[in-house]
Amino acid sequence: MQSITFPSPHHGAINENVVLSVRGLEMTYYAGRQATPVLKGIDLDVKAGDIELLMGPSGSGKTTLLSIMAGILTPTAGHVRLFGQEITSLPKRQLAQFRLQNIGFIFQGFNLFPALTAAENVGVAFQLKGVHRKRAKPQVRELLERVGLAERADHLPEDLSGGQKQRVAIARALAGHPKLILADEPTAALDSQSGRRVIEILGQLAKQDGCTVVMVTHDPRIVDIADRVVYVEDGQITTPSSSINGKIHWEG
Repeated sequence: MQSITFPSPHHGAINENVVLSVRGLEMTYYAGRQATPVLKGIDLDVKAGDIELLMGPSGSGKTTLLSIMAGILTPTAGHVRLFGQEITSLPKRQLAQFRLQNIGFIFQGFNLFPALTAAENVGVAFQLKGVHRKRAKPQVRELLERVGLAERADHLPEDLSGGQKQRVAIARALAGHPKLILADEPTAALDSQSGRRVIEILGQLAKQDGCTVVMVTHDPRIVDIADRVVYVEDGQITTPSSSINGKIHWEG
């Protein structure tokens, strides 16, 4: 297999703290002979322990980029390296296993099983990782306690508010202590109070656990906890930013 070189997008040495690199990422959808380019040559590095936001107008390619980072979609061109592993060329079974061990995904629509309780929804993630139900039970309880839902462990999703459902989804994403959390509009369907609670939890993940978090969002409140905001428009990165002393400084 041909080796892939990942040069720095800023033409310097690769930072050893970088855990996620994308190079030359392109994505084009085809309908017959009609080609619709969605991503047009994305280069991006994400550092360990950072909270990185992908912001931009609807249809700009943010969610597609996030899905490729997760190995859910395969790009038309380009490469993704995650924790030293080039994932775009991995066989499907190996990629699925790698994703299970390293990535937690938080969906905008929660994606909970309606017939399972909150605890059972979190437990499914442990089962997929090969953890026996009996061994997983205390870990499930611990995760629900962490997101403030221990008392709702036996409730079905229909008995939970939107904010509570999203916190169950966060607990599920944390199963097995993944090193990377990818979140697609995690506060979009929530009221302001629930949204603030979710933002607080996501902030704690990076600060207390050293977990790397990449989020697609339109929510300006999340900027307060971000290390960097990357603005995506028309399938390209237009204004990456850095954070100094907790304040976002725009570049470009």
